Amino acid sequence: MHKECDVIEEEALTKLQEAWDSSEQKDECIVCLNDLEGGYWMGTEIGQLGGYGFQGVTLGVDGSCKDGRMESGCYKFEEKGEGKSVRVGREDEGTSSNRPELGGVVLALQSAVLSEDALLLCDNEAVLHVIRKWVGQGGKATLATAPDADILREIISWRTD
Repeated sequence: MHKECDVIEEEALTKLQEAWDSSEQKDECIVCLNDLEGGYWMGTEIGQLGGYGFQGVTLGVDGSCKDGRMESGCYKFEEKGEGKSVRVGREDEGTSSNRPELGGVVLALQSAVLSEDALLLCDNEAVLHVIRKWVGQGGKATLATAPDADILREIISWRTD
């Protein structure tokens, strides 16, 4: 213990014990830009990219593989509720880290209105690489050899339907 911190207030100990004993799986992430935390949030990657001031809809996606199960999730920033999640694939097909991440992109596209500007936040560089092949002109992307062609087809057709 630091020499200047020889006494810990009872209230701090109580709060620490309550946090330790909590049955919650994760802390809730609450972005607050109007107080002292504003500087912190604006210094994050999303803040540096202008995501918190974005005028359209901001969507975060993620995927997970655990115990042979793949799940995709999507959350709309500043919207009340739990967000969306869905199971992707079957255990007997095997698992892949890209498949649930791409599933999250599909959920995000389904959550956005076609006329809205959308900012999609993803923590998987491989997914961004796969999608980048389909953006712009002159790419040589093909679904014939893509391991997650069914999901990619849905992402591509969403924009063109």
